[in-house]
Amino acid sequence: SGADERTRDIWARAGVLVNELARPALVLNLPTFVGMRAVPWLAGEPHYLSLRWLLRAMPPWAVAGRTIFVCENPNLLAIAAEQLGARCAPLVCTDGMPAAAQRTLLQQLQQSGAHLHYHGDFDWAGLRIANHVLYQAGASPWRMGATDYEAAAGSAASAPHVLTGREAQATWDSQLASTMRRYGLAIAEEAVAEALIDDLSAG
Repeated sequence: SGADERTRDIWARAGVLVNELARPALVLNLPTFVGMRAVPWLAGEPHYLSLRWLLRAMPPWAVAGRTIFVCENPNLLAIAAEQLGARCAPLVCTDGMPAAAQRTLLQQLQQSGAHLHYHGDFDWAGLRIANHVLYQAGASPWRMGATDYEAAAGSAASAPHVLTGREAQATWDSQLASTMRRYGLAIAEEAVAEALIDDLSAG
């Protein structure tokens, strides 16, 4: 729960790790320094990084000035690993609302000079998660504008679901929520995987 995560963060700042192996961060091709060389972490293979490891190892991320893509759903990272493997741009997954491990990793990457670009689901919960990631991690939106939603609504690879739940506003695009309301469709991240994979192959 959110309260559990806040408690975990407070204890972590005090040097005490609570449930330190829960909800590890999923990554693909995240570069770290080995000596003076930048080497992708387990190139081509998805890998989980625990909060315990992130805080104790303080890995030397080789990301200064680099674009690091961030997605919401593990399925997208799995698709990227399958289609691109070691050719995929560095990718981090929040697995929904970021937990302690994901927040710690994103903070480490930001402090190491990375340019974070985030994409998530086009639904109300997805907008709340995106608002959080953009604010807390200093990320930029990645294909998350009203025009991106309209294009996705017209060409999604799988059938969209009806948009339900409590409405949210997108802090980065004042037109996105009203556009989503007009179409009334929730579009999962995986439904627009083709365009995202194109970016990851070029990044």
